[in-house]
Amino acid sequence: MGQLVDGEWKVGWYDPDSRGAFKRPQAQFRSKIGEGDLTAEPGRFHLYVSYACPWAHRALIVRALRGLDDAIGVTVVDPKMGDEGWSFGGDGEPDPLHDAKLLQEVYLRAAPRYTGRVTVPVLWDKKTSTIVCNESREVMRMLGDPFDGLAKPGSSLAPASLRSEIDAMLDAIYEPYNNGVYRAGFATKQRAYEAACNDVFSLLDQQEKVLAKQRYLCGDVLTEADVAFFTTSLRFDLVYYSHFKVNVRRLQDYPNVWGFVRDVYQMPAVKPTCNLDHIKVHYYWSQTTVNPHRIVPLGPTIDYDAPHDRARFGAR
Repeated sequence: MGQLVDGEWKVGWYDPDSRGAFKRPQAQFRSKIGEGDLTAEPGRFHLYVSYACPWAHRALIVRALRGLDDAIGVTVVDPKMGDEGWSFGGDGEPDPLHDAKLLQEVYLRAAPRYTGRVTVPVLWDKKTSTIVCNESREVMRMLGDPFDGLAKPGSSLAPASLRSEIDAMLDAIYEPYNNGVYRAGFATKQRAYEAACNDVFSLLDQQEKVLAKQRYLCGDVLTEADVAFFTTSLRFDLVYYSHFKVNVRRLQDYPNVWGFVRDVYQMPAVKPTCNLDHIKVHYYWSQTTVNPHRIVPLGPTIDYDAPHDRARFGAR
C-alpha cells in the first residue's frame, strides 16, 4: 500500500483526520468518452480492474450487462496488494498493453509526475496512450449512452427517464454505505468507527424498506444504483462484517436486501464477475494495518445461489 508523489512511489497507509476518520482521496483522471475526440470505438479502450475491489467490480458488471466484452478489453490485477500497490501476474493477469509489472507504471505512462493513489478501475485509451478516467461512478456512466451503438439493445443501466432518480440514489448510498464500510474499517478512534458503523446500518435499514416494495432500488428495472449497492453488499458478510467490524447485523439478517443480492448475483452476466476467493484474499492479505498477520479466514460459507423470492415483483 502506498501512493505516488511527483512520480515517485512512497509506501504508506491512509492518514486519518484529527478525529481518526478515514477520508477517501478524490480520483484525478476525469475525462469523458463522448466529449471532444474521445469517441466510443470498438477496441479503443481497455479496463484495468480487480475482482476484489467493489469500485472496479462496478465497471466489470456494467461492461458485462451491456454486452461490451468484445468492444472493451479488460485485465485483472493480482488480488494480493503489497507495498508497491496493485500488480500484474500472480493470481491476476499480465499487462497486455505495456508489459508493466505494477499498475503504478500504467499511471506514470499517463502522467510521469503523478501524485496520488493508484486505484482501480482504470479506463485506458489505447489511441492516445493515457488514462481516461479512474472514478468508478463516471466509468459506469461512460459505458452507457456513448456505447449504445456497440452495446446490446435495451441494456441501458441509466435510462433517461430514471436518471435523476438514479443519481440521487447513488448519492444517497455512497457516503453511509459504499464508503461507510471503509470509514468503519479504517477508523483509528472509537467515535469515528461508531459513527461510520451507525451510518452503514441506518442505510441498510432504509434500503430494506425500499426493497420490500420493489425489486430494485429505483423501481422495476436494474440500474447503476443497483450495481453500486450490490458490489458493496456482495462483500458484506464475506469480508466487511468481520474485517471491518460492521457486525451489528449480517446482511443475511435483512431478508429483502439479502434476496436482492442473490437476485443480482444469479444474473448470467453478473455471476462470472464475482470472484469470492479474490475478494477474501485481497482484504485479509493486503490490508495489514487492519490484519497485520495476513491470516485469511476459512469461512464464512455463504450460498449466493440459494433461491430467492424477488420474482414476486415481476420478471426481470
